[in-house]
Amino acid sequence: MNVRALRAAIVQDAQTNRVLMLGWMNDEAERLTRETGEVWFWSRSREQLWKKGETSGNTLAVEEIRDDCDGDALLVRATPAGPTCHTGATSCFAPALWRTIAQRAAERPDGSYTTELLNAGIGAAARKVGEEAVEVTVAALDETDDRLVEEAADLVYHLYVLLAARGIDLSQVEDVLTSRANS
Repeated sequence: MNVRALRAAIVQDAQTNRVLMLGWMNDEAERLTRETGEVWFWSRSREQLWKKGETSGNTLAVEEIRDDCDGDALLVRATPAGPTCHTGATSCFAPALWRTIAQRAAERPDGSYTTELLNAGIGAAARKVGEEAVEVTVAALDETDDRLVEEAADLVYHLYVLLAARGIDLSQVEDVLTSRANS
């Protein structure tokens, strides 16, 4: 495989404009993508073609393909059928903590505190968010900035776990915040 024949393919959600992932396409992957209407890539590690969602079912339906100005990259606007990232997150560019929690929610590995919280149910996760919110309030009023930062980190973590427990992707929260910022 001639590496120079590969082009970066940036995949963007056609409805939200969120960047979902970056993959690599050779001429054959691009041809298949254009012909089938589903996104194909070239795997540099396995040195073979692969169709996005082939095993997971989380395919990408092509809406539009654009070349960049010098022809060495593609923008693929697509409609995803499920999460795009292998971690279970909507985007491979989600915050690292969210990607980790989404992956734990999908795989439920033994020995993980996140798995323990998820397995305890939504009520347990919701109670932890309430506890952490109180601790953030106390730290904000009576403790040091360092303590407030620690408590805020705990609150964000537990809120992410609660969202994952409910099957809500962080991107949905980001969309609401974006819509509020634009109004």
